[in-house]
Amino acid sequence: MATEKGSISIHTENIFPIIKKWLYSEKEIFLRELIANGVDAISKLQHINLVEGLGLAEDFHIDLIVDKEAGTLTIKDNGLGLTADEVRRYINQIAFSSAEEFIHKFEALKDSNQLIGHFGLGFYSAFMVAKEVEIRTLSWQKDATGVHWRCDGSTGYELEDIELTERGAEIILHLEESEKEFLEPTRLRELVKRFCNFLPVAIRIDGETINERNPLWTRSAKEITDEEYKAFYHQLYPFSDDPLFWIHLNVDFPFNL
Repeated sequence: MATEKGSISIHTENIFPIIKKWLYSEKEIFLRELIANGVDAISKLQHINLVEGLGLAEDFHIDLIVDKEAGTLTIKDNGLGLTADEVRRYINQIAFSSAEEFIHKFEALKDSNQLIGHFGLGFYSAFMVAKEVEIRTLSWQKDATGVHWRCDGSTGYELEDIELTERGAEIILHLEESEKEFLEPTRLRELVKRFCNFLPVAIRIDGETINERNPLWTRSAKEITDEEYKAFYHQLYPFSDDPLFWIHLNVDFPFNL
């Protein structure tokens, strides 16, 4: 298809200033939201793979790719991917009616990050740090065509077909000059450890998995050593002494202790 240009369907023309203003205090959460979207895409594909017997290899992962020269951070997954119609449906339409009314009503919220989850704005949190965002994606569906979407933070977008061979999605953030800290691998590792450390999908930088995919609570107490318990404790509380004791519970939720 030829390049399609249009306007993102929203109920408030100033959606992006709202995002930047009200979520700016903890802008780091953009990475959590974009990684969570990738995990969701992978989880859904794993389910389809199981139910429909697609025979896909189980090497699912999310890569964080830094290009300091271009000033871009890319979050790349090998999950479901999107078709052009799905991009129009899920990216170009924001369910954000009465946004200002909601913000004024809840502006005293201690955790303003709730705004993102409440309205399903995870993807658009990228504009807290990026002046322009691109999506390059290829759906898992047979005979799908690659799609390229671009938006510069206004309500306009461009959408076109491109040649892609790898299933999944790449979210490319052209970072603001003031946000170049997110091009530092050390900073990205810190954020993954803080927000995404126990997600069930490998999160990689330069091919190295940096999150803990099998936390202790997913394992039997019989197979865990004292050293592993202590190491886990120090992951959570790095400046504390060794714990005096620990209790390992494997119970159904909810429970009373």
